[in-house]
Amino acid sequence: MLNIIVTILLFFSVFFFAVGTIGLIRLPDTYTRMHATTKGDTLGAGLGLLALALYNIDKPFVAAKLMIIIVFIWITNPTAAHVIAKAQYKKDFIEKTNRGQGE
Repeated sequence: MLNIIVTILLFFSVFFFAVGTIGLIRLPDTYTRMHATTKGDTLGAGLGLLALALYNIDKPFVAAKLMIIIVFIWITNPTAAHVIAKAQYKKDFIEKTNRGQGE
């Protein structure tokens, strides 16, 4: 039964990574690309690591380390996406302001 759950989690992990990658390639601008990759990577990595933690449930130290990594990814991915979005917004604002002054 545990192997079936691990397989399902790994399947969805690969699915969300694939969706994030396709979004990175297909979507038109920074914000939408960032949205696709952030959601896909966070969920894909979380599910993959959760599958590994369940697979190593008989080794509690390994499973605990994997759970800590999941928490770290869930904290850092949205934070990084926020910083990237803020930098892109500033860049767009500066370009728009400079364009307005040149006319």
